[in-house]
Amino acid sequence: MPEANSETTSARRLRALPSMDALLRTPEALSLRARVGGERLKTLARTVTDGLRAELRADDSASDDSATARAGDDLTRETLLAEAARRLVRDATLDAASGVRRVINATGVVLHTNLGRAPLSEAARRAVAEEAAGYCTLEYDVETGARGRRGRRVEELLAELTGAEGVLVVNNCAAAALLVLSALARDGETIVSRGELVEIGGDFRVPDVMAQSGTSMVEVGTTNRTKLSDYARVVNERTRLILRVHPSNYRIVGFTASVTVAELARLAEERGLPLYEDAGSGALFDLGPHGLKGEPVIRESIEGGAGLVSFSGDKLLGGAQAGLIVGRRELVERLRKFPLYRALRADKLSLAALEATLEAHRRGTALAEVPALRMLAATRTELEKRARAFTRRLRARVAPDILASEIVEGHSAVGGGSAPTTHPETALLALSHARLSAAALEEALRRSSPPIIARILEERVVLDLRTVAAGEESELLDALASVA
Repeated sequence: MPEANSETTSARRLRALPSMDALLRTPEALSLRARVGGERLKTLARTVTDGLRAELRADDSASDDSATARAGDDLTRETLLAEAARRLVRDATLDAASGVRRVINATGVVLHTNLGRAPLSEAARRAVAEEAAGYCTLEYDVETGARGRRGRRVEELLAELTGAEGVLVVNNCAAAALLVLSALARDGETIVSRGELVEIGGDFRVPDVMAQSGTSMVEVGTTNRTKLSDYARVVNERTRLILRVHPSNYRIVGFTASVTVAELARLAEERGLPLYEDAGSGALFDLGPHGLKGEPVIRESIEGGAGLVSFSGDKLLGGAQAGLIVGRRELVERLRKFPLYRALRADKLSLAALEATLEAHRRGTALAEVPALRMLAATRTELEKRARAFTRRLRARVAPDILASEIVEGHSAVGGGSAPTTHPETALLALSHARLSAAALEEALRRSSPPIIARILEERVVLDLRTVAAGEESELLDALASVA
């Protein structure tokens, strides 16, 4: 008899389950249709109704979020329809949030790879939105009315800023390495130091790229010490290229030795070989005075004799994602004519952003105009002043007994695989909530609109204003007030 009653209850619940058509006619679904699209809304509605059906067939205590737990035994058609509409709105919101969205980076990691690395300058944003988003002169010469060269202005600016004879732009630095190795060293050998066989991140490894390019890797030296004689000893008739890789995301210290660009350039010239330096992050001027030491300056590599140098557009240059290749004209033209180049070339939006960013470098105003460089150059004193002013504004909005705040010593990070030993001093704003744990407060900020990305340190949420733009502080205050 109990089994029959159970079956009767289950059948009653399933009969009360609203159809997908009924769900799609609710006010909630109708309001979502224009934003989500009809077909996507049907998919979400089907998922919601399937989920409710599975819960109704399960035990009453299956989940706190289940329809039975929410409504008890009063599972009328109206109750279930309201629950289905609620879930449909929730799922549509989560679905929309899974795409690319603006966030406020309060982590203090300037070139945060997961958050898009370098934020674009105002000039770069305008160039993308106003010049390149529609029809533009991507490959068109308005003076002659004939076809122009893609990225010509970017190439001219980079040539001027680096002293290189030729320039080529591809979609990222890994693509640059693949293009150089494929065009210049396929079916031959490339010499590289064992201490430079790096993994940059996301499983991108120099040996794997070399294998994909069709060149044979010849390792020389040891992990910590490589001499010029190590390179000279292995050069033979199959050698096509000498590769030098800057260890962007790590440093070897202690008993070490490495070969300079100038020394390798002399050897390469003597043996009739090109020298290629993968400079990684790269920099267009010396960032040492601003605390970033050990990063190669591209002009110095060119002056040192490197035939080709590649580096990133979205790291220490502060622009859009791109792989920038500079060097001797004849080598660059070989790359331009290589079939793989067309598959790797940069798009119009990246080129527009790069052009605006490089213009700032040429004017000598990059430290003031390019956000990543401005953030990196900010001093601890400047950041503490901002943190104290922000704290006063916060305490005027939220009572300290609800959200306690304290300015503490801390360090930012360069990020993006750049300057791994550089940790700029900063002033962190440490927060403690009266009712929420640090993990719960961090999650609440992360789920705000726009999401606030913070860190947890010693059971407190910490905010580093180094990576928060001045114009974002009001939104940050609103988010903090909303969780109080």
